[in-house]
Amino acid sequence: MGISDPAEQAHPRPFPQAGREIPARAVLVAHARESIMRGSKSFAAASRLFSRTTRERVWLLYAWCRACDDIADGQDHGGDLTELPDAPARLAMIRTRTALALAGQPSGDPAFDALGRVARETGLTPAMAEDVIGGFALDSADWLPRCEADLLRYCFHVAGAVGVMMAVVMGVAPDDEETLDRACDLGIAFQLANIVRDVREDDAGGRCYLPMEWLAEADVPPGELLKPHYRAARGPLVQRLCALESIYEASARIGARRLPFRSRWAVLAAAGIYGAIAREAGRRGARAWDGRIFTSGREKLGHVARGFGHALWGPREDDVRPPMLRRDLAAMARERPADGPMRAAQ
Repeated sequence: MGISDPAEQAHPRPFPQAGREIPARAVLVAHARESIMRGSKSFAAASRLFSRTTRERVWLLYAWCRACDDIADGQDHGGDLTELPDAPARLAMIRTRTALALAGQPSGDPAFDALGRVARETGLTPAMAEDVIGGFALDSADWLPRCEADLLRYCFHVAGAVGVMMAVVMGVAPDDEETLDRACDLGIAFQLANIVRDVREDDAGGRCYLPMEWLAEADVPPGELLKPHYRAARGPLVQRLCALESIYEASARIGARRLPFRSRWAVLAAAGIYGAIAREAGRRGARAWDGRIFTSGREKLGHVARGFGHALWGPREDDVRPPMLRRDLAAMARERPADGPMRAAQ
């Protein structure tokens, strides 16, 4: 199926012969390790907390997620967004290669073959993968959230569904719905932290993931959020995002108790790191988007240390139930697809 040359340049193919046969597991793991080192040094560092088998499986899953993201957005392991034509063709390519990999067939791309390998080892399902791909479908349709439920639906696709797959990779049974719900909550919390951190970068790329209803309530016209005269309106919007993140993070921490110790440690450390981003944004308030929020290496090590303590003996949080659960968000996606009435207003 056709795809524009710029997209191919944005997602280089280091295995010219890929597609004739599936590379050996060791080759896929090496490729996946290189991908995570290039795409997310923080995630690569956190993955060291896993056992070797889990760590390699995490890398394999990450490679697929990263490749899908790069194909959809015209990136090379992240970076600036590129406006590319043929969004439907690029989305179709993601689905075709994913389907081939999950069927045990050579996909033509080692990152997708990596998904097939880890799926066979852990029980990842096509439905789980499709939930993730749904996020790319939303972006390809120039979709924007109208309300809080839409925002959470987007977070479900681009991160909550990844959390579900990650939990299965860590050893959670594919039919353990309660634990997978909590894993989804963690992904949603991560994405909310990313959104509150990346408003300026998203604005530069022509995107805004704050619900249009929120902006209307704050009397901020679309595309005007970062204008100086709307500074006072930004504070309450930051707080709303951070409050949602806090609820989903608290729910996810409860689910982490069901993971093996090393996986629990890694999850709690990551929750601390991403939660700190949201908490810093909340502290800055209206100034949160004046500059990017960074977490230093020393701060990350502190969260790793605290995650170790929490993994050993608590603290035990009170049970928390977010406003929308995984099954609610999945049902919304089935009822209102990306190319239906939920598309962005013109």
